[in-house]
Amino acid sequence: MRESQDAEPEELEEPEEPEESEESAGPPDGEAGHLREIGRKAGRGLGWSLLGTLATRAGSFLMGLVLARLLSPEDFGIYAVALAATQFVMVVKDIGVMAAVVQWRGRLEDVAPTATTLSMISALTLYGAFYVGAPYFSSLAGSEEATPVVRLLTAVILIEAVTAVRSATLLRRFHVGKSAKAILAGFLVNAPVAIALAAEGAGPYSFAWGQVAGAVVTGVFMLAYARLPWRLGFDRGVAKKLLWFGIPSAAGIALEIMLLNVGYIIVGAIMGPDWLGFYLMAFNVSSWVPGLIGTAIRSVSIAGFSRLAERDEQSLSLGVQKSVPMLITAILPLAVAMAVLAHPLIYFLYGEKWGQAAGVLRFLAVLMVVRMLTSFALDILNGQGATRSTVWMNLGYGVALIPAVIVGTHLDGIRGAAVGQAAAALLVALPLAMLAVQRTGVRLRPILPQLVRPFAGAAVSFAVTVGLATLTGGSQFLQLVVGGAGGLLVYVLIVVPLHQMRTVGGHMMERLPAGHRHPVPVEATAKEH
Repeated sequence: MRESQDAEPEELEEPEEPEESEESAGPPDGEAGHLREIGRKAGRGLGWSLLGTLATRAGSFLMGLVLARLLSPEDFGIYAVALAATQFVMVVKDIGVMAAVVQWRGRLEDVAPTATTLSMISALTLYGAFYVGAPYFSSLAGSEEATPVVRLLTAVILIEAVTAVRSATLLRRFHVGKSAKAILAGFLVNAPVAIALAAEGAGPYSFAWGQVAGAVVTGVFMLAYARLPWRLGFDRGVAKKLLWFGIPSAAGIALEIMLLNVGYIIVGAIMGPDWLGFYLMAFNVSSWVPGLIGTAIRSVSIAGFSRLAERDEQSLSLGVQKSVPMLITAILPLAVAMAVLAHPLIYFLYGEKWGQAAGVLRFLAVLMVVRMLTSFALDILNGQGATRSTVWMNLGYGVALIPAVIVGTHLDGIRGAAVGQAAAALLVALPLAMLAVQRTGVRLRPILPQLVRPFAGAAVSFAVTVGLATLTGGSQFLQLVVGGAGGLLVYVLIVVPLHQMRTVGGHMMERLPAGHRHPVPVEATAKEH
């Protein structure tokens, strides 16, 4: 039984672009047309989200390169403690109200005032608790110096509370382009503030003030784009439905974030802030792909799966069966390259002083793949309304993860911590996620045949990348370029069917002006490339 609201489903919102409105496209013809319409809107939203996320992640990457040269590993370690606290409070700040608004089965205007009130009360209460508890949290993480940074950085939730329902409105309507623009605007403020402060010797405070400044700018844009009056109100019936869905959803995602960051706390407590800085650097690199692809997917996945779940279990199953193989196909070659080329990647980008992070990155590449799959499972469960399943899934993972990281850290330092985190994710978190999704009626067995090519391609890509990296071992740059490109090329040739290459080649030829087309058939072009 789905744990969702019983209100009538609302109609899909009008898309952003007038030329793609529902009137111009014609009414959907039955269930197939409805699924295509959801797919069209989700696909367009995913494209906007990928574009916006790519821009901000590229900027974050460049900012990280600059800050790595301005700050010390200890500064990164202190920031890691504050970041772990912030990521946790960002999830539970509105007790799941934002996710509940995205999934809400009724009119948005009926729920917005109550949702805004709940978000504000929750954020104020949580920030007060963290302000008082910051010294204890920092001491537990082995870095008492992080206390004021924790207090400053967690203040972001007060800004987010003002805009939470408006952000959910944009996601609900698949207006991801506007949301991406708001986030990009915030980053364009965040980066110069952080870099300028770091250059002036602000240390870990540079990160914190940069993020606070960026959050303010993003919030202003969110309020303007949502076009939803900002009103406080309270309806007991609406509040009950929001909390019935939201609290388990927030608890499940909060557990996900907490378990994702538990390595910071354990490494910091056992080994101190310097080693924690190395661990954070490796973890940040392993988060590039989840940060880019995972963030873009999450911006449309809950809304998309929610719309599919409104139809029936079969529609949701079909959506999952199509999307999961695509996700795995996209992330496997990146994980292989990250694991094999960890040392040249860290040395080339950040310098020799960060070399201790490379051995950690190899194992966190495995965690990256599992992390994206389990996060996707959470989105499926939240979209279907099975929010309580996300809690039990992450509790089971936590029982295995915490002792695994503690033992690993004592046995082999930060590398042992990474091994423990990756092993617990692969052997416990992933099976629990699959079980939880299957128990809601989603059929996963049809996915298995579609995974043969990606995993075969990943195995061959691994061997090719290792060989090419060995041959070019005298140059870190050549290892990255030759090893990475060679492994990716082999993966594509194995995984992408020939007929799809021909189709893509044909589309590219059709888009070229007549004078620029090659006088050879599409089949020949596909074979050559």
